[in-house]
Amino acid sequence: MSPRSWMSWLVAGSAICALLLLPFFAMAQSLDQILNAQERRIRLAQESQERVDAVVKQTRSLEDQYKAVLKEIEGLEVYNTLLQRQVDNQKLQLVDLEDSLQQVEVINRQIVPIMTKMIEGLEQFVSLDVPFLVDERGERIAGLWELMERQDVTVAEKFRKVTEAFQIENDYGRTIEAYKGTLELDGATRQVDFLRIGRIALLYQTEDGKISGAWDQNSGGWQALGNEYKNEIKFGLQIARKQKAPDLLLLPVAAPEAG
Repeated sequence: MSPRSWMSWLVAGSAICALLLLPFFAMAQSLDQILNAQERRIRLAQESQERVDAVVKQTRSLEDQYKAVLKEIEGLEVYNTLLQRQVDNQKLQLVDLEDSLQQVEVINRQIVPIMTKMIEGLEQFVSLDVPFLVDERGERIAGLWELMERQDVTVAEKFRKVTEAFQIENDYGRTIEAYKGTLELDGATRQVDFLRIGRIALLYQTEDGKISGAWDQNSGGWQALGNEYKNEIKFGLQIARKQKAPDLLLLPVAAPEAG
């Protein structure tokens, strides 16, 4: 076979193969289109599902917010109800306070004269009592009179001060006390140590311990004491100053008046 014939057969064979393979190429192209379309549908479905999921998520978030708001509203309603009850109770308390204030005014008008009489009675009592701490007790009573004239002090505070003064006077009757002072002795002013034992005895002793005396409530004056009481008064002063332990003292005491 000549080379030309051979070439003719090759060309013819190639053409026949091409004709035979053409349906396969067309089928492969269609298959690719089908696969591409399927991928697009899957991608679109995924995108749609993502949008649906986002919408569902957003819807759930809004639902949770709505439920939270409902709970908050419910709590506020309960709180407002409690507040309203408190306001109502406070209104009732205001009414009671107004009534109480009116009663306080009445009580104030009644108690001021009573306090005045109490101070007068206290002043008279001190003037008739054993003359210990005369300046201190007199200043306390003068302070009460000044307090009664002040407008910036409440009636309650004034009453507290008056009752406090009465309590102090009451405490004097069950305490022992030593204090320094001056006394006119033989026409001269002497420094002395005073010893008060409740209200039953008021004694003195000069600083050098040489002169001692006691207050006589019956005569209303000082009576000199003998040397037999010198050491007892000195010991009593030490007890009052807590320098010695309490012990029995032999001191002159005025006999109680017959009732």
